[in-house]
Amino acid sequence: MGYGRVPCAVLFLCLFISFCLSYQCLADEVEANQTAQLLIDASKGSGHPIPQTLFGIFFEEINHAGAGGLWAELVSNRGFEAGGSNTPSNIDPWSIIGDESFLIVSTDRSSCFERNKVALRMEVLCNSEGTDICPSGGVGIYNPGFWGMNIEQGKSYKVVFYVRSTGAINISVSFTSSNGLQTLASTNIIASASDVSNWKKMEVLLEAKATNHNSRLQLTTTKKGVVWFDQVSAMPLETYKGHGFRNELVEMLADIKPRFIRFPGGCFVEGEWLRNAFRWKESIGPWEERPGHFGDVWMYWTDDGLGYFEFLQLAEDLGALPIWVFNNGISHNDQVDTSSILPFVHEALDGIEFARGDSSSTWGAVRTAMGHPEPFDLRYVAIGNEDCWKKNYRGNYLKFYDAIRHAYPDIKMISNCDGSSHQLDHPTDFYDFHVYTSANNLFSMSHQFDHTSRKGPKAFVSEYAVTGKDAGTGSLLAALAEAGFLIGLEKNSDVVQMVSYAPLFVNSNDRRWNPDAIVFNSSQVYGTPSYWVQRFFTGSSGATLLNATLQTNSSMSLVASAITWQNSEDEQTNIRIKVVNFGNDSVKLKISVSGLNPNSVKLSGSVKLSGSTKTILTSTNLMDENSFEEPKKVALIQTQLENADKEMTVLLLPYSFTSFDLLEESASLRIGEADSSSISSI
Repeated sequence: MGYGRVPCAVLFLCLFISFCLSYQCLADEVEANQTAQLLIDASKGSGHPIPQTLFGIFFEEINHAGAGGLWAELVSNRGFEAGGSNTPSNIDPWSIIGDESFLIVSTDRSSCFERNKVALRMEVLCNSEGTDICPSGGVGIYNPGFWGMNIEQGKSYKVVFYVRSTGAINISVSFTSSNGLQTLASTNIIASASDVSNWKKMEVLLEAKATNHNSRLQLTTTKKGVVWFDQVSAMPLETYKGHGFRNELVEMLADIKPRFIRFPGGCFVEGEWLRNAFRWKESIGPWEERPGHFGDVWMYWTDDGLGYFEFLQLAEDLGALPIWVFNNGISHNDQVDTSSILPFVHEALDGIEFARGDSSSTWGAVRTAMGHPEPFDLRYVAIGNEDCWKKNYRGNYLKFYDAIRHAYPDIKMISNCDGSSHQLDHPTDFYDFHVYTSANNLFSMSHQFDHTSRKGPKAFVSEYAVTGKDAGTGSLLAALAEAGFLIGLEKNSDVVQMVSYAPLFVNSNDRRWNPDAIVFNSSQVYGTPSYWVQRFFTGSSGATLLNATLQTNSSMSLVASAITWQNSEDEQTNIRIKVVNFGNDSVKLKISVSGLNPNSVKLSGSVKLSGSTKTILTSTNLMDENSFEEPKKVALIQTQLENADKEMTVLLLPYSFTSFDLLEESASLRIGEADSSSISSI
């Protein structure tokens, strides 16, 4: 028996060595052309606390990030309102099953919902018997969703719609393949003429018998008569915490551990014209009653199922603080004069009351009726977006600021005007800083806030990214530059209080902006290298920034930081050292950590660090990107850090982002530990 185990162990060792050659062995064979030293002071009280809110996320309705993405609604243009209020109107992407000899489909303004009056009228000219026989399978309408519905075997989907008719109905509700030939789930709704003479809500639960990632929803019949449909919805029964969000997309966000979420835009908040700007009051209440609107900046219709309430709920579900960006009476092309801005101010105050007011308040009662009696934890609001240079911004801003400060003195307000290089001429708690630029420029901006005044308002870097040819649709080069920039922000976190990447999501079928952090379609999702960079910083918010001095020559492109925190569960101390090598030469880096507690672990007369790991982000080509076919071509690779100590020399690969996680353990935990080695992709 013992003899038989030896070859298995040898075989496993050979397989492991082969697997790790592309990672560890590559690093071992690279000769360092340059050397540098990083001195870290880990003594108690030597660092400064990093804000609890430093790293978060920014959601904008762009690239179909919400409609057809984060919000799990499968039906596009569910209320037939996208074609406008005048009828007849375009019903796209709805299409007709059967030709004009069998049915006539149009729209009219007969809906029972006052804020969205358009409904679909379907006159069926054929029947199941007699001379005008309907085609096999019936006639009707179908909706392909947002570039195909993802219907999965064994999962259940709730379909809801409103219907009325001049006679009895027999409606087949089904999910089919994109060509209608494969039926994935189906049921029939039968009702008498008296039951549907007025609008009636129908609800069915369909369980899929097969999987198809490019499905559609069909409503068909073989019964002659006139039928009206309105507010047709299809949602998977399983959503994130049961709140209507697509599971795998929210899980990607949860893995970043965001401390805040800024929403719902961006330019989406402004609109090209004010008439098309996002208005929070139009996005709350029962989903059937929401009118939806055309986002004229990113040029697509949203039903606003993902509304103000849902954003607040998402923040709560993620354990993040909501940061509400509201319109301040200014769009890209028109603006309200300060003398007329008061109604917009009242709308903002109502929005804060909706989030924070008790159930007895006017808008708190509306929130309670939506199922959330407890107030949301709204502490931050942004007054407009990128409007600082516009004529009426300062005047409008002051009206909002004074009213909110008077009604809610604890609310922190964010100005659109950058105060990093000069003093602002108006009061604020935070100023917004946005940057989209080349890789070299962004990496050089790691020192952007080194000389910013520590007095006055704090910085909110709410939008940053490498764009243009350096970025592609999400390159390693872009991610490394962003990593260097983030390390600079982390080191300046006494003045930079919040940071978020932009944009967050892109549906691969509707790229309005490149690059983005998370790419998805109806059934797949992956993170770009920029997403994986954010994973390096999950432990930073609320940690302590250590004094770290990098000694190198001026020609080297290195940026480094060090943080420490204590686990609440085991009270063990962690030190994370992050280094970006933005040059094409490998670097031998000597790390020296001083100030460690001499009584924590004693082994051979010195403090030792165990259970430590090394995580690296790099690839064979700077322009490498992830894809649905290779979702982790550029991702974090973690290995055990051998011989971790307060004095150690490590190799930094060219164009790489590396973190060293050092765990300072108690002596009792080290007794009996066996040497081990591991490698994994996070």
